[in-house]
Amino acid sequence: MKIGDVAEKSGVPAKTIRYYEEIGLILPAKRSDNGYRRYTEDDTQTLHFISRARGLGFSVEDCSNLLALYQDRERSSADVKAIALSNIGRIQHKIRELRAMEKTLSDLADRCHGDARPDCPILEDLSEFH
Repeated sequence: MKIGDVAEKSGVPAKTIRYYEEIGLILPAKRSDNGYRRYTEDDTQTLHFISRARGLGFSVEDCSNLLALYQDRERSSADVKAIALSNIGRIQHKIRELRAMEKTLSDLADRCHGDARPDCPILEDLSEFH
């Protein structure tokens, strides 16, 4: 399969596939005689695995660790769970940050008259050094 085919099947853009090869997340594809990258069904499955993991918020490093665990049939599920729990902690932290951002912006928007007057609490807050 060429890169466009594996990109379509896996849902991972060709540019991202090249990046994953460059950083060593996946092995570089074998090349055909004409120099085109050639991918297998296993490559497609690996890319789908990574895409799903990234969609759940796992870092590239986590994806690498999860792939290694996935390929290790003697793995401990405790190792996989530890990575997942760590990711949940990062997600919860991000949610708290987003909620704080939402509250601040909502408060500013509530204070803004939204009319023809030039004064605007939103712009005033953005321009202040905190």
